[in-house]
Amino acid sequence: MQRIMKALGTLALALLVMSAPAQAKEVTLKLANLALTGNLELAGGKTPKDGVLLMVHGTLAHNRMEVIATLQEQLKQRGVSTLAINLSLGIDRRKGMFDCNQPMRHLHDDAVEEIAAWVDWLKKQGAGPIWLFGHSRGGNQVALYLSKRHDPAVKKAVLLAPTTFDAKKAADKYEKRFGMRLDVALKAAETLLKGGRGDEPVRWKGVIYCKDGRATAKTFLSYHAPRAAFDTPTLLKKPPVPVLVIAGAEDDVVPDVAEKVKPLADGKRVRLKIIEDADHFFRDFAAEDAADAIAAFLEE
Repeated sequence: MQRIMKALGTLALALLVMSAPAQAKEVTLKLANLALTGNLELAGGKTPKDGVLLMVHGTLAHNRMEVIATLQEQLKQRGVSTLAINLSLGIDRRKGMFDCNQPMRHLHDDAVEEIAAWVDWLKKQGAGPIWLFGHSRGGNQVALYLSKRHDPAVKKAVLLAPTTFDAKKAADKYEKRFGMRLDVALKAAETLLKGGRGDEPVRWKGVIYCKDGRATAKTFLSYHAPRAAFDTPTLLKKPPVPVLVIAGAEDDVVPDVAEKVKPLADGKRVRLKIIEDADHFFRDFAAEDAADAIAAFLEE
Protein backbone atom coordinates (compact mmCIF):
# COMPACT_ATOMS: atom_id res chain seq x y z
CA MET A 1 0.00 0.00 0.00
CA GLN A 2 2.84 2.39 0.85
CA ARG A 3 4.36 1.84 -2.59
CA ILE A 4 1.00 2.42 -4.27
CA MET A 5 0.48 5.68 -2.39
CA LYS A 6 4.00 6.75 -3.31
CA ALA A 7 3.34 5.99 -6.97
CA LEU A 8 0.15 8.05 -6.91
CA GLY A 9 2.00 10.90 -5.22
CA THR A 10 4.74 10.78 -7.83
CA LEU A 11 2.16 10.87 -10.62
CA ALA A 12 0.48 13.89 -9.07
CA LEU A 13 3.82 15.63 -8.73
CA ALA A 14 4.66 14.88 -12.36
CA LEU A 15 1.35 16.34 -13.52
CA LEU A 16 2.00 19.42 -11.43
CA VAL A 17 5.47 20.13 -12.81
CA MET A 18 4.25 19.49 -16.35
CA SER A 19 2.21 22.66 -16.03
CA ALA A 20 5.46 24.67 -15.68
CA PRO A 21 7.98 24.88 -18.54
CA ALA A 22 11.13 22.75 -18.15
CA GLN A 23 14.25 22.95 -20.24
CA ALA A 24 16.68 20.24 -21.37
CA LYS A 25 19.62 20.72 -23.69
CA GLU A 26 23.03 19.34 -24.55
CA VAL A 27 25.86 21.64 -23.55
CA THR A 28 29.58 21.52 -24.27
CA LEU A 29 32.81 23.02 -23.06
CA LYS A 30 36.40 22.84 -24.25
CA LEU A 31 39.13 21.44 -22.02
CA ALA A 32 42.56 21.30 -23.63
CA ASN A 33 41.97 19.63 -27.01
CA LEU A 34 38.72 17.91 -26.03
CA ALA A 35 35.07 18.93 -26.17
CA LEU A 36 33.19 17.74 -23.10
CA THR A 37 29.44 17.18 -23.27
CA GLY A 38 26.67 17.29 -20.71
CA ASN A 39 22.89 17.13 -20.48
CA LEU A 40 21.41 20.13 -18.67
CA GLU A 41 17.91 19.65 -17.26
CA LEU A 42 16.33 22.75 -15.73
CA ALA A 43 13.31 22.10 -13.55
CA GLY A 44 10.10 23.94 -14.39
CA GLY A 45 10.25 27.60 -13.45
CA LYS A 46 13.89 27.31 -12.35
CA THR A 47 17.09 28.93 -13.61
CA PRO A 48 20.70 28.01 -12.81
CA LYS A 49 20.60 30.67 -10.08
CA ASP A 50 18.26 28.38 -8.13
CA GLY A 51 20.97 25.71 -7.94
CA VAL A 52 22.27 22.91 -10.17
CA LEU A 53 23.30 19.37 -9.27
CA LEU A 54 26.35 18.29 -11.31
CA MET A 55 26.10 14.51 -11.91
CA VAL A 56 29.01 12.12 -12.60
CA HIS A 57 28.42 8.58 -13.92
CA GLY A 58 30.25 5.36 -13.03
CA THR A 59 33.08 3.36 -14.59
CA LEU A 60 33.34 3.64 -18.39
CA ALA A 61 29.65 4.63 -18.48
CA HIS A 62 27.86 7.76 -19.69
CA ASN A 63 25.35 10.42 -18.76
CA ARG A 64 22.33 8.76 -20.37
CA MET A 65 22.68 5.42 -18.61
CA GLU A 66 19.51 4.37 -16.84
CA VAL A 67 20.38 5.37 -13.28
CA ILE A 68 21.51 8.87 -14.32
CA ALA A 69 18.69 9.53 -16.81
CA THR A 70 16.06 8.28 -14.36
CA LEU A 71 17.38 10.39 -11.51
CA GLN A 72 17.55 13.47 -13.71
CA GLU A 73 13.85 13.05 -14.51
CA GLN A 74 12.90 12.25 -10.91
CA LEU A 75 14.83 15.23 -9.58
CA LYS A 76 13.34 17.55 -12.19
CA GLN A 77 9.92 16.51 -10.95
CA ARG A 78 11.05 17.52 -7.46
CA GLY A 79 12.23 20.95 -8.60
CA VAL A 80 15.95 20.15 -8.76
CA SER A 81 17.90 21.18 -11.87
CA THR A 82 20.73 18.89 -12.94
CA LEU A 83 23.71 18.75 -15.27
CA ALA A 84 24.73 15.17 -16.11
CA ILE A 85 28.18 15.15 -17.68
CA ASN A 86 30.09 12.66 -19.80
CA LEU A 87 33.63 12.15 -18.57
CA SER A 88 35.70 12.33 -21.73
CA LEU A 89 37.91 9.28 -21.05
CA GLY A 90 40.24 10.91 -23.55
CA ILE A 91 37.67 11.01 -26.38
CA ASP A 92 36.36 14.17 -28.03
CA ARG A 93 32.59 14.60 -27.60
CA ARG A 94 32.30 11.11 -26.10
CA LYS A 95 28.82 9.56 -25.84
CA GLY A 96 27.61 6.11 -24.83
CA MET A 97 29.59 3.36 -23.10
CA PHE A 98 33.35 3.35 -23.61
CA ASP A 99 34.32 0.98 -26.44
CA CYS A 100 36.89 -1.51 -25.13
CA ASN A 101 38.33 -1.81 -28.64
CA GLN A 102 39.70 1.71 -28.33
CA PRO A 103 43.12 2.31 -26.75
CA MET A 104 42.90 3.75 -23.24
CA ARG A 105 44.97 6.80 -22.35
CA HIS A 106 42.73 8.27 -19.67
CA LEU A 107 43.40 8.27 -15.92
CA HIS A 108 41.11 7.84 -12.93
CA ASP A 109 42.11 11.29 -11.67
CA ASP A 110 41.26 13.00 -14.99
CA ALA A 111 37.74 13.25 -13.61
CA VAL A 112 38.92 15.76 -11.00
CA GLU A 113 39.97 18.27 -13.66
CA GLU A 114 36.82 17.70 -15.70
CA ILE A 115 34.56 18.17 -12.68
CA ALA A 116 36.47 21.37 -11.91
CA ALA A 117 35.98 22.57 -15.49
CA TRP A 118 32.23 21.95 -15.30
CA VAL A 119 32.01 23.73 -11.94
CA ASP A 120 33.67 26.74 -13.58
CA TRP A 121 31.24 26.47 -16.50
CA LEU A 122 28.26 26.47 -14.13
CA LYS A 123 29.64 29.49 -12.31
CA LYS A 124 29.82 31.34 -15.62
CA GLN A 125 26.14 30.49 -16.18
CA GLY A 126 25.34 32.16 -12.88
CA ALA A 127 24.59 28.88 -11.11
CA GLY A 128 24.40 28.96 -7.38
CA PRO A 129 24.46 26.98 -5.29
CA ILE A 130 26.30 24.15 -7.06
CA TRP A 131 25.95 20.63 -5.72
CA LEU A 132 27.80 17.49 -6.79
CA PHE A 133 26.55 13.93 -7.35
CA GLY A 134 28.46 10.78 -8.23
CA HIS A 135 27.39 7.20 -8.82
CA SER A 136 29.72 4.25 -8.13
CA ARG A 137 33.25 5.18 -9.29
CA GLY A 138 31.82 8.62 -10.05
CA GLY A 139 31.06 8.91 -6.34
CA ASN A 140 34.69 8.21 -5.54
CA GLN A 141 35.79 10.76 -8.14
CA VAL A 142 33.49 13.40 -6.67
CA ALA A 143 34.97 12.71 -3.21
CA LEU A 144 38.45 12.92 -4.72
CA TYR A 145 37.57 16.28 -6.28
CA LEU A 146 36.39 17.57 -2.90
CA SER A 147 39.68 16.51 -1.29
CA LYS A 148 41.90 17.99 -4.03
CA ARG A 149 40.14 20.81 -5.89
CA HIS A 150 37.10 21.91 -3.89
CA ASP A 151 35.62 25.20 -5.07
CA PRO A 152 33.72 27.28 -2.47
CA ALA A 153 30.81 27.50 -4.94
CA VAL A 154 30.18 23.79 -4.30
CA LYS A 155 27.98 23.57 -1.23
CA LYS A 156 26.96 19.89 -0.88
CA ALA A 157 27.64 16.47 -2.38
CA VAL A 158 25.64 13.28 -2.85
CA LEU A 159 27.39 9.95 -3.34
CA LEU A 160 25.21 7.10 -4.62
CA ALA A 161 26.72 3.66 -3.97
CA PRO A 162 30.28 5.07 -4.08
CA THR A 163 33.09 2.58 -4.53
CA THR A 164 35.11 1.18 -1.65
CA PHE A 165 38.49 -0.53 -1.87
CA ASP A 166 40.35 -3.48 -0.40
CA ALA A 167 43.68 -4.33 -2.04
CA LYS A 168 43.44 -8.10 -1.52
CA LYS A 169 39.87 -8.29 -2.79
CA ALA A 170 40.79 -6.18 -5.81
CA ALA A 171 43.72 -8.48 -6.63
CA ASP A 172 41.60 -11.62 -6.22
CA LYS A 173 38.84 -10.16 -8.38
CA TYR A 174 41.31 -9.22 -11.13
CA GLU A 175 42.84 -12.70 -11.23
CA LYS A 176 39.44 -14.39 -11.25
CA ARG A 177 38.12 -12.16 -14.04
CA PHE A 178 41.18 -12.08 -16.31
CA GLY A 179 43.20 -15.17 -15.37
CA MET A 180 46.35 -13.22 -14.47
CA ARG A 181 47.82 -12.13 -11.15
CA LEU A 182 47.46 -8.40 -10.62
CA ASP A 183 50.90 -8.01 -9.07
CA VAL A 184 52.48 -9.45 -12.22
CA ALA A 185 50.54 -7.02 -14.41
CA LEU A 186 51.46 -4.10 -12.14
CA LYS A 187 55.14 -5.03 -12.31
CA ALA A 188 54.96 -5.10 -16.11
CA ALA A 189 53.33 -1.64 -16.11
CA GLU A 190 56.01 -0.26 -13.78
CA THR A 191 58.71 -1.66 -16.06
CA LEU A 192 57.16 0.05 -19.08
CA LEU A 193 56.89 3.31 -17.18
CA LYS A 194 60.50 3.22 -16.02
CA GLY A 195 61.58 2.38 -19.56
CA GLY A 196 59.99 5.54 -20.91
CA ARG A 197 57.05 3.70 -22.51
CA GLY A 198 54.37 4.83 -20.09
CA ASP A 199 52.31 6.57 -22.78
CA GLU A 200 52.38 3.70 -25.27
CA PRO A 201 49.15 1.63 -25.52
CA VAL A 202 49.90 -2.08 -25.10
CA ARG A 203 47.73 -5.18 -24.78
CA TRP A 204 46.72 -6.35 -21.28
CA LYS A 205 44.91 -9.49 -20.16
CA GLY A 206 42.44 -7.09 -18.65
CA VAL A 207 42.18 -3.40 -17.81
CA ILE A 208 39.28 -2.01 -15.78
CA TYR A 209 36.31 -3.98 -17.26
CA CYS A 210 37.90 -4.65 -20.65
CA LYS A 211 39.30 -8.11 -21.44
CA ASP A 212 42.36 -8.02 -23.72
CA GLY A 213 42.15 -4.24 -23.69
CA ARG A 214 44.83 -1.87 -24.95
CA ALA A 215 45.98 0.77 -22.50
CA THR A 216 49.04 2.77 -21.58
CA ALA A 217 51.03 1.75 -18.53
CA LYS A 218 50.01 5.05 -16.94
CA THR A 219 46.36 4.18 -17.47
CA PHE A 220 46.79 0.68 -16.08
CA LEU A 221 48.55 1.92 -12.95
CA SER A 222 46.03 4.72 -12.48
CA TYR A 223 43.14 2.28 -12.24
CA HIS A 224 44.80 -0.79 -10.74
CA ALA A 225 47.73 0.22 -8.52
CA PRO A 226 46.45 0.03 -4.91
CA ARG A 227 45.93 3.33 -3.11
CA ALA A 228 43.87 4.51 -0.17
CA ALA A 229 42.06 7.15 -2.24
CA PHE A 230 40.13 4.41 -4.08
CA ASP A 231 38.24 3.83 -0.81
CA THR A 232 35.59 6.55 -0.74
CA PRO A 233 34.97 6.44 3.04
CA THR A 234 38.68 7.21 3.52
CA LEU A 235 38.11 10.48 1.65
CA LEU A 236 35.14 11.39 3.84
CA LYS A 237 36.91 11.75 7.17
CA LYS A 238 36.98 15.56 6.88
CA PRO A 239 34.84 16.58 3.89
CA PRO A 240 34.79 20.32 3.10
CA VAL A 241 31.01 20.26 2.54
CA PRO A 242 28.09 18.22 3.89
CA VAL A 243 27.92 14.85 2.14
CA LEU A 244 24.98 12.48 1.79
CA VAL A 245 25.93 8.86 1.08
CA ILE A 246 23.12 6.68 -0.28
CA ALA A 247 23.57 2.92 -0.12
CA GLY A 248 21.41 0.16 -1.57
CA ALA A 249 20.53 -2.61 0.88
CA GLU A 250 20.77 -5.16 -1.96
CA ASP A 251 23.91 -3.75 -3.60
CA ASP A 252 26.17 -6.67 -4.57
CA VAL A 253 28.70 -4.47 -6.41
CA VAL A 254 29.65 -2.31 -3.42
CA PRO A 255 28.11 -4.32 -0.59
CA ASP A 256 30.15 -2.77 2.24
CA VAL A 257 29.61 0.96 1.63
CA ALA A 258 27.03 1.37 4.41
CA GLU A 259 29.19 -0.58 6.88
CA LYS A 260 32.23 1.58 6.11
CA VAL A 261 30.37 4.91 6.15
CA LYS A 262 28.42 4.31 9.39
CA PRO A 263 31.34 5.19 11.71
CA LEU A 264 31.75 8.50 9.85
CA ALA A 265 28.06 9.43 9.73
CA ASP A 266 27.63 12.16 12.33
CA GLY A 267 24.32 13.39 10.87
CA LYS A 268 25.91 16.72 10.00
CA ARG A 269 29.02 16.61 7.84
CA VAL A 270 28.41 13.03 6.69
CA ARG A 271 24.97 11.44 6.44
CA LEU A 272 24.02 7.91 5.46
CA LYS A 273 20.77 6.81 3.85
CA ILE A 274 20.15 3.10 3.24
CA ILE A 275 17.43 2.32 0.72
CA GLU A 276 15.71 -1.04 1.06
CA ASP A 277 15.30 -3.23 -2.04
CA ALA A 278 17.85 -1.11 -3.93
CA ASP A 279 20.66 -2.74 -5.88
CA HIS A 280 23.69 -0.91 -7.25
CA PHE A 281 21.65 0.81 -9.98
CA PHE A 282 18.61 1.95 -7.96
CA ARG A 283 15.92 0.88 -10.39
CA ASP A 284 12.18 1.56 -10.24
CA PHE A 285 10.94 2.68 -6.81
CA ALA A 286 14.50 2.74 -5.47
CA ALA A 287 15.20 5.65 -7.84
CA GLU A 288 12.22 7.54 -6.43
CA ASP A 289 13.41 6.90 -2.88
CA ALA A 290 16.88 8.13 -3.81
CA ALA A 291 15.44 11.23 -5.49
CA ASP A 292 13.35 11.97 -2.38
CA ALA A 293 16.44 11.73 -0.17
CA ILE A 294 18.54 13.89 -2.52
CA ALA A 295 15.90 16.61 -2.88
CA ALA A 296 15.31 16.78 0.88
CA PHE A 297 19.07 17.02 1.53
CA LEU A 298 19.56 19.82 -1.01
CA GLU A 299 16.60 21.79 0.31
CA GLU A 300 18.00 22.00 3.83
